[in-house]
Amino acid sequence: MKDKKYIPDDVSAILEAPIPEGTLLKANTTNDITSSSGKVPITTFYNDKQSMDYIIRSGIAGGIAGSCAKTLIAPLDRIKILFQTGNPHYKQFAGSMKGLIKAIRHIYKIDGLLGFYQGHSATLLRIFPYAAVKFITYEQFRNIFIPSVEYETHLRRLMSGSCAGLCSVFLTYPLDLIRVRMAYITHRHEAKLTTVLKNLYNQNNRAGFKNFYRGFMPTMYGMVPYAGVAFFAHDLFHDLFKSKYLKQYSINHTTGDSHNIKHKEYLRTWAELISGGLAGVLSQTAAYPFEIIRRRLQVTKNFNLNSWGMAKLVFKEKGWKGFYVGLSIGYIKVTPMVACSFYVYESMKLYLHIE
Repeated sequence: MKDKKYIPDDVSAILEAPIPEGTLLKANTTNDITSSSGKVPITTFYNDKQSMDYIIRSGIAGGIAGSCAKTLIAPLDRIKILFQTGNPHYKQFAGSMKGLIKAIRHIYKIDGLLGFYQGHSATLLRIFPYAAVKFITYEQFRNIFIPSVEYETHLRRLMSGSCAGLCSVFLTYPLDLIRVRMAYITHRHEAKLTTVLKNLYNQNNRAGFKNFYRGFMPTMYGMVPYAGVAFFAHDLFHDLFKSKYLKQYSINHTTGDSHNIKHKEYLRTWAELISGGLAGVLSQTAAYPFEIIRRRLQVTKNFNLNSWGMAKLVFKEKGWKGFYVGLSIGYIKVTPMVACSFYVYESMKLYLHIE
C-alpha cells in the first residue's frame, strides 16, 4: 500500500472539481490517487511537442506504424511495382483484376511465398526511419502551423502534412530506390542487396551517390499532394466521426476524468480504420501520376530522361490512362496500408502517453 496516496474527503472534493477546458498538462507520469471514496486513475500525457521525450516517443510510434502497414501489404506492393515499371514478364497481366490474380500465381510458381516479399528487407530498412520522420515532423509542423484551436484550418492541416512528407522522403529516398530495384528483378537469386547497391552505384558509367536519387524530383512533387491529402483527410474524417451526429457511435472512450488536466477522445477501431482508409484512397488518387513517373525513372537505363521527358513518354505510349496503370491495385494496397498506419500510430500514442 506504500505506493498509494491517501487524502481526506475534503481535499478529494477539491481534486474532483472540473478543470478548465484547454488547460495543458505538464506532468509526465501516470498515478493512482485513492481517497476514502475509492481509487481514481489519473492518466497523463507528454504534451510538450518540442521536448526530446515527445520526439522520441512519436518517432517510435510512427516507425512501428509504418513497419506494420508495409508488412501487411508487401505482396501487393511488389506486384504494383512490377506493373508500374512495365516489367516485360508482367506486362501481359497489367490492367485488370484477372491479371492481378494471374500475376500472383506467376510469382508463387517462380519464387514461392518468399517471392511476394522480395525486397521487403530493404523496405523495412527504409520504412521505419521514413515513417518515424514523417510522423515526428508532422507533429512538429502541426504545432507550428496550428499552435491552438483558433488556427485549425484545412489549409494549415494540408501544409503540415505536405511539409512532413517532404522531410521524410528527402532523408530516406535512396532506400526506396534500392527497394524498387530489388522488387523489379524477377529472379530472386539476382536480387541480392550488395549486388543491387554495386550495380546502382556504377550504373551507366556514371558512378556516384547521385545515382541513388534517380527519380527524386517527381517523388518530391508527388509527396506534396500525397502526404498533405493523407493527413488532411485523416483529420477531416476524425472531425466527422467526433461530430454530434456520429459521436455516440464512433467514440471509444475519453482518456481522463475529473482529475485529468486534459480530456482526449479516441475513435473506435472501425471508425479509425475507415478514417485512415478513406485518407489513403484520396491521397493515392491525388499523387498517383507522379508515382508512375517516379517508378519509370527509377528503373530506366536512359539517364537523359528527366521528369518531363518521362511524362511525355508515358503519355505517348498509353495516353492519360498510362498515368493510372495499376491504380486499382494501388487502391487495394494503399487503403489497408494507410488505415493500418494511422490506427497503429494512434494506438501507440495512447500506449506511449503522448497526444
